[in-house]
Amino acid sequence: MKNQLLITRQEDRLITAWTEEGRIRQLQIERAQSEGILGNIYVGKVRNIVKNIHAAFVEFEQGQMGYLPLKADFCPVHTDSVIHGQNRVLTGDEIIVQVEREAVKTKPPTLTGNLEFPGKYVVLSIGEKKACVSKKIKDKQVRKDLQEFLQEYCNRKGYGLLARTNSASASKEDLEREIDRLESRLEKLIVFGKHKKQFSCLYQAPPAYLESIQSISQENAGEVLTDDEEIFTSAKEFLDRSGWKDVPEVLLWNPEHGKMESVFDIGRTIEKALLPKVWLKNGAYLVIQPTEALVVIDVNTGKAIKKKDARKNFLKVNLEAAKEIAVQIRLRNLSGIILVDFIDMDSEEANKELLETFRRELGRDTVPVNLVDMTKLGLVELTRKKVRKPLYEQIQ
Repeated sequence: MKNQLLITRQEDRLITAWTEEGRIRQLQIERAQSEGILGNIYVGKVRNIVKNIHAAFVEFEQGQMGYLPLKADFCPVHTDSVIHGQNRVLTGDEIIVQVEREAVKTKPPTLTGNLEFPGKYVVLSIGEKKACVSKKIKDKQVRKDLQEFLQEYCNRKGYGLLARTNSASASKEDLEREIDRLESRLEKLIVFGKHKKQFSCLYQAPPAYLESIQSISQENAGEVLTDDEEIFTSAKEFLDRSGWKDVPEVLLWNPEHGKMESVFDIGRTIEKALLPKVWLKNGAYLVIQPTEALVVIDVNTGKAIKKKDARKNFLKVNLEAAKEIAVQIRLRNLSGIILVDFIDMDSEEANKELLETFRRELGRDTVPVNLVDMTKLGLVELTRKKVRKPLYEQIQ
């Protein structure tokens, strides 16, 4: 069954849904008329340096503050005449910043000075002159060849490069052409930014649904399907500009097949993804509770209790729960610290099998997830990178 990226418009909202094996695995909701800030690049004004947390607060839009971590590889681009050093900024400086993470609840947007430009094969950035390869590329020889080729490029040009999944099948000529194109875009933006006043937006990131198309790997490209002619035209033009040609294929939904939203049950999937309780096929259920500090997920046996061979039954319930939790985390876009309370099992071997299954299922996520370990209290700890708002905030 083909993977599909579904894009539809409902009143004032644009909904993007990614399907795998016939089931929606990922959702993104945005206001149709609103312009998001994630990925945008601005001329910001440093308003405050907080030394004890090694961070700065930067006003990047009029009245809009952002949090800027001053990491070791921080490489600010100043637009004013005062240059303090490679990784140093002072209150009052004007620097070029990019929105790295959306605002979450009371926390302001997170900014970075290490500007990034994503392409089909690589992501080019200012900062650490290091080449990295996507963990989803498993072939060791391919990884080694990409690492060596890109690192030599980094050393020569002075940029950082991340090889995306699609780079595994790209020729060196394709990679060089794209790197040169991204480098040219970056250099033009910096020159442009040095002549703009504070709070100017130097680069407007494409809408979330177009970024979702760009993040599709050629390995599981499938097709992009939309029931909106404007979105269809926009997606085709975006892929042509990005050099994607016919992969993935963009199709316009045939209304003779019914409403796309109903056929793929998009609305019902969103409704269920906002509920705290998730039933499993075996009669057990999950309770998912996001809090201010972390997300807690509890596994309950529910109707799946069997007195005979309880140990095997507990393992079976936990394994099914692990698969569904991986889906729900991605579907609801839960991030930060996540604690999972599986059903207690006495067997070390059973716990090992559970963690291996859970780690494998989490590995299908497009957002970086790190399964830390199982604590002495039997709680499984994991972290997921925060990028966009969780689904329950997107819907508000």
